[in-house]
Amino acid sequence: MLKKYKYEELTAADLQQLVLRNTDPNQAIQSAVFEIIDNVRHNGDKALKDFAAKYDQVQLDKLYLDQEEIESLAATIQRDQQRALEIAFQNIHKFHSSQTKRERVVETMPGVKCWREPRPIEKVGLYIPGGSAVLPSTLLMLGVPARIAGCKEIVVCSPPQRDGKINGFVAYCLKLLKIERIYLVGGAQAVAAMAFGTESIPKVDKIFGPGNQFVTKAKSLVQSLTNISIDMPAGPSEVLVIADETAKPSFVAADLLAQAEHGADSQAVLVATDSNIVDAVNEELMKQLEVLPRKEIAAKAIANSYAVITKDLKSAIHFSNLYAPEHLIIESDYWHMVTSLILNAGSVFLGHLTPESAGDYASGTNHTLPTSGYARSYSGVSVDSFIKKITFQSISEEGIQQIGSIVEILAELEGLQAHKNAVTIRKEK
Repeated sequence: MLKKYKYEELTAADLQQLVLRNTDPNQAIQSAVFEIIDNVRHNGDKALKDFAAKYDQVQLDKLYLDQEEIESLAATIQRDQQRALEIAFQNIHKFHSSQTKRERVVETMPGVKCWREPRPIEKVGLYIPGGSAVLPSTLLMLGVPARIAGCKEIVVCSPPQRDGKINGFVAYCLKLLKIERIYLVGGAQAVAAMAFGTESIPKVDKIFGPGNQFVTKAKSLVQSLTNISIDMPAGPSEVLVIADETAKPSFVAADLLAQAEHGADSQAVLVATDSNIVDAVNEELMKQLEVLPRKEIAAKAIANSYAVITKDLKSAIHFSNLYAPEHLIIESDYWHMVTSLILNAGSVFLGHLTPESAGDYASGTNHTLPTSGYARSYSGVSVDSFIKKITFQSISEEGIQQIGSIVEILAELEGLQAHKNAVTIRKEK
């Protein structure tokens, strides 16, 4: 059952506390992750094999599967499953391909031309979660834009299964992406391996992928310890559903549970315009929860979740902006009246027939999104995540005469004579 809060009765302090999630007040997670990173940094492959035995209950002779092994595993899944992955691949590719438009050259003043050109990040590391649920869809979400961007080396890490391999679905996605090797490493240790490199695993320039609180903390730490960058803090999954009197309680409950089944540390928040809506959704939650294979996990997440009752849709959006959800679903006939008010969200799903599951798998948008309130300042993964843009400029004879005196004056007022001279010598020649 979702605990109820009335939005208008909450103080600013109450709201601040309510929107907090996945905190580490005693720094227990940080301390544990520091130890893992330090171990991998100094002991390389041996540390990774030890962690596989400890956390994955598997003894590994080698830390990767090669192309032949991947092909063999990919062949084990059924044709309808292959076809579903192919369609998801195509839709994701189509959506992300639209993000590659070139920028025009700008002449800022006569003879002074400036422009930007994209270049791929050469080596990228993709982390594919594989704890209680293996996520081949995440491999597509990260691998497709990496391929479109033109990254030269794509390093993929995912936890091994008990047989020391990966499942056929992940293998088939590797085949679609033309990735010929996968490293059998999970958790914070996978992030450390890609950040520092080991005997088997190459060091990368940027690390991508969602994960639990340990993975998320590891990404933040390696970014502070090295020159490696990360896509975003993408931790335990979360959804905020806004529902009014036009919403269908069964749909709302299904959407909340779809996130809750990810993990016990996931969060599913309902923001409703009437208390009766919450009651109806709670009834549906109990019904639908009973038949879920991952019932125990989902129930723990729901116990960590809550409902907020607001006076109208605008107030609901205001609370959502404070929460800054990874996924925002607006189950209302009137969604088009409030979309312009949305300021902070990773990805938005509009109307009664747009479940978040569609975005998770096959509509085309990316499901690797900022969590824990980071949607206030981060975007989800896109082709832009896998490139950097370099500025260029070219100045002609006319241009150096046009801009030269401006640069000379500015350099002089800052007391940088050599800067001024670099212009003056060109003007004189």
